Amino acid sequence: MSQHRVSVVIVSRDRPEALSRCLTGVSQLRCAQVEIVVVACPAGAVTVSARKDASFIKLVPFDEANISAARNLGIAASAGDIIAFIDDDAVPEPNWLAQLSAPFDDAGIAATGGYVIGRNGISFQWKARSIDETGEAHAIDISGEQPTAPNVPTGHSLKTEGTNMAVRREVLQDLGGFDPSFRFYLDETDLNVRLAQAGYHTMICPMAQVHHGFAASPRRDKNRIPLDLSEIAASKAVFLRKHCPEDLRPKALAEFYSEQRLRLLRLMRKRALRPDDVDHLLKGLQQGLQDGQERVLADTGPLPPSSKEFLTYPTRPDAQHIILAGRIWQAHQLKKQAKTHVAEGNIVSLVLLSPTTLYHRESFTSDGYWLRHGGLWGRGTRSDPLIQLSSFKTRVQNESKRMNDFRELASK
Repeated sequence: MSQHRVSVVIVSRDRPEALSRCLTGVSQLRCAQVEIVVVACPAGAVTVSARKDASFIKLVPFDEANISAARNLGIAASAGDIIAFIDDDAVPEPNWLAQLSAPFDDAGIAATGGYVIGRNGISFQWKARSIDETGEAHAIDISGEQPTAPNVPTGHSLKTEGTNMAVRREVLQDLGGFDPSFRFYLDETDLNVRLAQAGYHTMICPMAQVHHGFAASPRRDKNRIPLDLSEIAASKAVFLRKHCPEDLRPKALAEFYSEQRLRLLRLMRKRALRPDDVDHLLKGLQQGLQDGQERVLADTGPLPPSSKEFLTYPTRPDAQHIILAGRIWQAHQLKKQAKTHVAEGNIVSLVLLSPTTLYHRESFTSDGYWLRHGGLWGRGTRSDPLIQLSSFKTRVQNESKRMNDFRELASK
């Protein structure tokens, strides 16, 4: 297991409940040398201060809608030689950080990224991707579970996700951290390009996985329906100014506007948006594009080294992984058992199966245990056959094997 000291930076704004769940998930990491740095608005700061583990968390107050500036404050407060990033609406698998930091044993590796699971807890939002000079992402096929540095097309850079990435602190210092010109969207993508341009190497770690819920924000509701597109548009314009050849920018901007417009029209046809909503969002999109083309680009000069002491968080590197399983009508009793085991310091997964073919879903509960539920004969992954013929015992064994890959001690 990697012996690097790793700082985990979490930025949170107006999502205290999501932040609390994220922190509970982070508290169960199987890494011994970890510190947690939270950059949060007043509501998030109250949430952190009210936790029993508050004395082990570095809290940085910040209440501006600029994720890049917030991350830079998190970097400044961090003392680890590796700095990892996860969003407040995400929860890591217990083995996430051990997997994400392992490649740094190679001095030639500057950054790593992992896979991101969507809101059903089963399907992937993002796996391995590259980015072109317009900021558009393209899927990369990776086979196997080992960390790898995949080849990308000429003119592309290897992409990591802001909610699941890590970078050497000295590299972040050299590059000036994140560019505050990107208040939201393409912030980590800009860093990916600058990493590649500077000759640094990035690896993708398929087994470093986080669950990302897309929590509500001023930009989208809980069902991911957009409420504002201005900052997305502004970041797109800034990215093109920084990284796209000037003669290609008009086409890239036109394609971006067209894609966003079609997206809104599809939502309107589904009655998720009204015509006046679409009109409002398109006006915001146009204003954002104009703002991004006029925005003064930030100076990303070198950051100063950390002057902070490393604050070790008491994670659970040696915790036992306990799997509970039962029928749906046993839920009350099993959930009570799960909470007891969590309170005793264990990592807990609870499998609840109904006599149906319902698709499986998985989530990390606010009580600190993983809950997987669905039909005994239902799909696990969405690529499985529609009906899974299996006994209760066999199905639980299969689900337990999958969960152990991410939650069990690596030595077992």
